[in-house]
Amino acid sequence: MRYISTSLILIFLIRCSSWDEDNQNTQFLNDFIEEETSVEKTPLKLIKINTYGKEIVDEPKISGFFQIFQGNDLIEEHNIGIEIRGSSSQYFPKKSYGFETWDESGEDLDVSLAGYPEEEDWILYGPFSDKSLIRNVLIYRLSNVIGRYATKTSFYNLQINDEFLGLYVLMEKIKRDKNRVDISKNRSDDISGGYIIKIDKITGDGDTLNEDIAFMSEYTKDGVKGINKNVHFLYEYPKNRDISDEQKNYIQGYMRGFEDAMASENFTSESEGYKKYIDVDSFIDFFILNEITRNVDAYRISTFMHKDINDKLKMGPIWDFNIAFGNADYCEGGLTNGWAYQFNEACPADGMLVPFWWDRLMQDPYFTNALVERWTSLRLNELSDINIMGIVDELVGELEDSDAITQNFGKWLILGTYIWPNNFIGNRHSEEITYLKEWIEARLSWMDQEITKF
Repeated sequence: MRYISTSLILIFLIRCSSWDEDNQNTQFLNDFIEEETSVEKTPLKLIKINTYGKEIVDEPKISGFFQIFQGNDLIEEHNIGIEIRGSSSQYFPKKSYGFETWDESGEDLDVSLAGYPEEEDWILYGPFSDKSLIRNVLIYRLSNVIGRYATKTSFYNLQINDEFLGLYVLMEKIKRDKNRVDISKNRSDDISGGYIIKIDKITGDGDTLNEDIAFMSEYTKDGVKGINKNVHFLYEYPKNRDISDEQKNYIQGYMRGFEDAMASENFTSESEGYKKYIDVDSFIDFFILNEITRNVDAYRISTFMHKDINDKLKMGPIWDFNIAFGNADYCEGGLTNGWAYQFNEACPADGMLVPFWWDRLMQDPYFTNALVERWTSLRLNELSDINIMGIVDELVGELEDSDAITQNFGKWLILGTYIWPNNFIGNRHSEEITYLKEWIEARLSWMDQEITKF
């Protein structure tokens, strides 16, 4: 027998008192009826943060107190410094946060937060435009399944200064660490490794590049020599405040060498071509993970690379897929056909374009043959339809069993409403999941047919 709990009715009445569109209020109540069953729920663990009345801003971090509860039981607590994080997502009413665990003096403190390996940098990601609530968690799970590190994730409810904020994902921030991006510390006696660089947007005025934080590609999107203002390499590790001029010169020189080799007539050469500079297998896996999601940001935004001492450049870890899996209504991001690496053809006027390398790689039979072989192997197991759908069901089941879906959309009345950049708008969470599943199945089917045509 279905029922609506007293607490849910109370939430509904409170929301109705401040919301005038009756048809959406009715839909909100219908969603509760659909989601609620007589099965007893086991609530998600709750994170409580207290900043003692101080407003959380986008830099600098402010001090706060962090606690995790299971029901009424306090599991752990820490001093933290917290700030708003994200780019376009900062404009959503549901914010995401970056925080550090601190000691009593406000200094960074490595802790095994929520059972994760010890570190001091963390993220609380609040899914908003992704109304499935699981896109990021799903792709990070798949990356780890195929053997490529991606941030660990756990679902929590979040409360800040006594205000309930709905469902959040506790995540590791991308960092150089033996349990995260496992590369050596960059040492003055060997500067050949210990780098994380990131292709991303930069802040600044017009075309002016702050050379303290980033450097540009020297090739256009078509692989022609000439400063490419659409591709910026940001120093992620060592941080721009720590990296020396010698280290900058090394990593810039390495990237120049890689791009020169990629653009040369002998780019397929074993000794002089691109394979001298990159770990091919990592590029293949990065390609596959971004293509199965048709990530509209792929290759050009939030794109991490890393290089260890006496090692080649590797792609990854993957990052930021909240508008992937058909959740973008621009630049063909909602289609299940077409290649994400060909973004430049779909949106040539965009300010952030895909480096020319990916088109070039697809011209090398060695690379495409290895890509097809890897794809075929993964589709038999790790990336099979049944395995991916099983993970989707597992994630959704965890949220349904805890009542987190109902609670989240009780706080944020966005079902049935366009939130940038939704390609699909479901009236119920179950419709969002159905769309996600059907989109994935169609995308995988298309890739099965097309990937052998390179």
